[in-house]
Formats: sequence, C-alpha cells, structure tokens
Amino acid sequence: MGRIDEIANRYVDEWAALNPTGATAVGISGYDDKTDDLSPEGFAAQAELTRRAINDLDVVDPEHESEEVAKDAMMERLGLELARYDAGYTATEVNVITSALHGLRMVFDMMPTEGEEAVANIAARLNAMPRALDQYRRTLLEGAAAGQVSARAQLLAVAEQCVAWTDPNRDDFFHGLARRLEASGALATELRRGAEAATAATADFGTFLIDEMAPRGRDKEAAGPERYALASQYFLGAKVDQEETYHWGFAELDRLEREMRAVAGVIAGRGATVDEAVARLDADPARSIGTKEEFRNWMQALSDRAISELNGTHFDIEPPARKLECCLTPTSDGGIYYTGPSEDFSRPGRMWWAVPEGQTSFSTWREVTTVYHEGVPGHHLQMSQVLLRADSLNRWQRLLCWCSGHGEGWALYAERLMDDLGYLTDPGDRLGMLDGQALRAARVIVDIGMHLELEIPRDNPFGFHPGERWTPELGWEFLRAHTRQPEDVLRFEWKRYLGWPGQAPSYKVGERIWLQARDEAKIRKGSDFNLKTFHRDALNLGALGLDPLRKALARI
Repeated sequence: MGRIDEIANRYVDEWAALNPTGATAVGISGYDDKTDDLSPEGFAAQAELTRRAINDLDVVDPEHESEEVAKDAMMERLGLELARYDAGYTATEVNVITSALHGLRMVFDMMPTEGEEAVANIAARLNAMPRALDQYRRTLLEGAAAGQVSARAQLLAVAEQCVAWTDPNRDDFFHGLARRLEASGALATELRRGAEAATAATADFGTFLIDEMAPRGRDKEAAGPERYALASQYFLGAKVDQEETYHWGFAELDRLEREMRAVAGVIAGRGATVDEAVARLDADPARSIGTKEEFRNWMQALSDRAISELNGTHFDIEPPARKLECCLTPTSDGGIYYTGPSEDFSRPGRMWWAVPEGQTSFSTWREVTTVYHEGVPGHHLQMSQVLLRADSLNRWQRLLCWCSGHGEGWALYAERLMDDLGYLTDPGDRLGMLDGQALRAARVIVDIGMHLELEIPRDNPFGFHPGERWTPELGWEFLRAHTRQPEDVLRFEWKRYLGWPGQAPSYKVGERIWLQARDEAKIRKGSDFNLKTFHRDALNLGALGLDPLRKALARI
C-alpha cells in the first residue's frame, strides 16, 4: 500500500467517527447507534480533518498510476469541499432536498431493521434526534448572524416537509417506523419513546424554521455569480463557461424537442403534437399501473431484466452487483434516488421512490428510462463496480468520493446509451427518455438563468420572453411549457433548483462531458477503440471530478 492510499484509508476512519450517519449511508459498520455532531464545532472538526488530509497529500508523490488518479481525485474533491466550508455554505445551506435535517431523516431508510441490535440502534438514533437538532439550530443561527442564511422560501418549504413527516394523517414517519419494527419489553418502550422524541423534535424544528430562521432568510433565491461559480465547479468537478453552457442549453433543448415531435408523429399520427402523443400514451391501459406497490414490482422486473441482458454483452457485471432492490420510501417528498450497497454488499443497492401525496396511477412509458438511470447501466452499475475494485481503488475512492457531474452525468449518458443499444425501440419508451432529457436540458437554462439573473436571449428558438431577465416565476413558466411532468413533481423540481444552485445542470452538462470524453478516446484509439472497454476502463477509475476524469482517461 502506497502513502497516498494510507492517507486515504486513515481519512475514511476518522471521517466515519465524525459522520456516523454518513458511515451508515456508505455501509461502514459500527456507527449505527450514533448521530453526528451538528454544532458549529462539529462542522469545524470535519473541515479540519479535510484540511489535514489535503496538507498530507500535497507533499506526497504518487508511486504509480492508480495513486496518480487517487491523488488527483482527492485533491480536487476535498479542496472544493473545504472551499465551500470556508465560504460558509456547508453548514448553513438548507433546501428542500439536502441539509443536515434531511440526512438525519433519510439515514433511517438505510439502517438494518432485523434483530434486537438493529432495533436498538434505531431507537438510539431516534432518541438522539432532539440533541442533534438543537445543535443544528445553533449552527444555523450562528451562520445567519454571520450573513450566511438560505432563502426564506426554502426555509418555509422545509418547514412544510417537517409538518408532512410528523403529521399523524400524513407521513407520520417516525411513529410509522417504530410500528414496523419488532420489539418487546424495555426495547419496545425505548423505541416508542424515541419515535415520540424524534417526532416532537422535528415538528419543533419546523416551527423554528418558520419563527426564527425565515425572518432572517434571504428575500432573493438567486445565488449570484460568485456563489454559483463555486457551486457549479463543485457539482461538476470541472470549470465551465456559464454563458456558453447557458446558450448550449437552448440549442440542446431545441434539438430534443424536434426529436420528440418526430416520435410524436409515430405515436399519434403524422403532424401530431407531443401533447397529443402524451395523451394517447396516458390513455393506454397497457401503459398504466394503478397502485404504487404494483409500480414498484414493475420497476423491479424491468431492472432485473436489464441486469440479466446487459451482463456479458455490453458490460461484465460481477455477481454481488447483480442485485438491485426497488423500494418505496415512507415519505411523500416526490424524489427519486439511489443508495449504494454497503461495503460488504450485505445491504444491496436500492432505487427509492418517494411517491407524492395523492398520486395513485403511474405511466410506465415515462419511467422505463428512470429505471435505467438509477439501476443498470446507471448508478447501480457505476457504484457497485467501484465498490468491487479494492485491488486498485483505496477506501476513500470506493466509499466517499462522489461528484454529481460524474455520477449523474454517467446515469444520463446511460439512458442515451440504452437507446443506442436498442432498448428504447418502443416509441412511447423513447418519448419518455427524450422528455426526461428535455427536462435536464431545460434546467440547465433555468438554473443558470435564474441564479445569475441572465437576460433571456432575444433570438431564443422558443420565442420565450425575449430580452427579459430570469425570475423564479419565469423559470416555473418555462418548465411548465417544456416538460410533461406531473405538476406536484415539477413543483418539487423547481423548488430544488432554486435552493440548490448548480446541482441540476450537472446531469446534462455531465453527460455532455462524458460524451466529449468518449469522442476524445475514439480519436486517441482510432481503430482500436472498443465501447465496452471504454466503459469498463472509465468506471474502474472510480468517481472523479470531470476535469480529473478527462486527465486520467488521456493516460489510458
């Protein structure tokens, strides 16, 4: 083991001790009964660990190619993490999809539930939530006093999530969790006490957001150029020209919509609009499922089939990675996401769907591509393959390294790849893929436009408010005009973009950079280029910022 790998592995051990919920999330055992220190001192301790690791790495030269990749990855990722902390963003950012509060809630989805020890760990974490949220209150108040506070609209939206999670007539998450677990005697009492404590603490935190944080919140949700530049670089692992990317988004959306109109003609007759094709698909009983449980089963069957058919043909999928569980979350936030396997694969990779309140029917044509995105060849293949590379990737690379542009860019690339491989020959399924791609292109435009408050191009191909400046209201209007998501799902998406600047474009811009990297490999390799080999070699590098990825691929 080289010196860089030693630094990386030591970092993981120290990081897990400071981030017990994170340790659970990535599958490191031994921390399931503990909760993070969410005080300002706790966040500072994590930043100090990152600073020490950067200093240690800076004076060590790689001994071989895999360490060259590892050092580049760590210096880039850890450096940006530290920059975000030093700028005051890490501890204080609250939005509808990510915050320390969301981490506390979501960790219960990934915890073991079978056996007395597992239930005791859940009870311990439930009972620790009041202390953790008290610490987090202090962190947010100190941040606000220093001028670092989220937008008022985001704070109020998260407060509403707290209501949904704790209302007995809605998600009632913590009590529902306790009811699903098997416990008796003193453990059952402790579990009920924990559920009550966590419910009360979360409800109180929602009130705190309304009464104390929202009055301090920013009026404007736009991040501005300085904050947006750092956020974009962090989520992409690459520096891009924001103006060029913004204008590319218009061109890409126009291209996708022209393709969609062509497919609409196949579905609903020559000259049919996309909306007419969507109406015909939605009216087709063969493309509709009536309950969320049946829909989960449909997703599972499609995922299993994709793994079986792609293994040995376009990818070599090792046995531990051939299991993916499709799950419904006990909450109704509207998000769809993937969680990776534990380090030893005792917990499999899982695709999660937080079905919005009131949604009772599901259109399969919209979601075929979602299964490929979250499963195989998307996130599940990508993350499982990394976990299995202990011979060439250190523990930090396997467990902790994540870059949205790399990961989400790959998953979006995987959707398009499945079309190229012939898996979307059904016109409805292909329209679903194109509509999903159009959403990602639209949010490149909206995210950059709203946060930088850019002028809408006077010659934009859609004739949309030419010459006006972007506002959140115009962002919503544009999304409604150019995507076909259910309104509640799209409303969640829009709020997410406003509260998490730079993340939403990382999907489509990440895919763009993946495609560029593939084209560059084709030029380098010439007649020796092999697509299956390219995918294998690229994924075996582990997660990377996209600039380090291109640098590493150039050396292969």
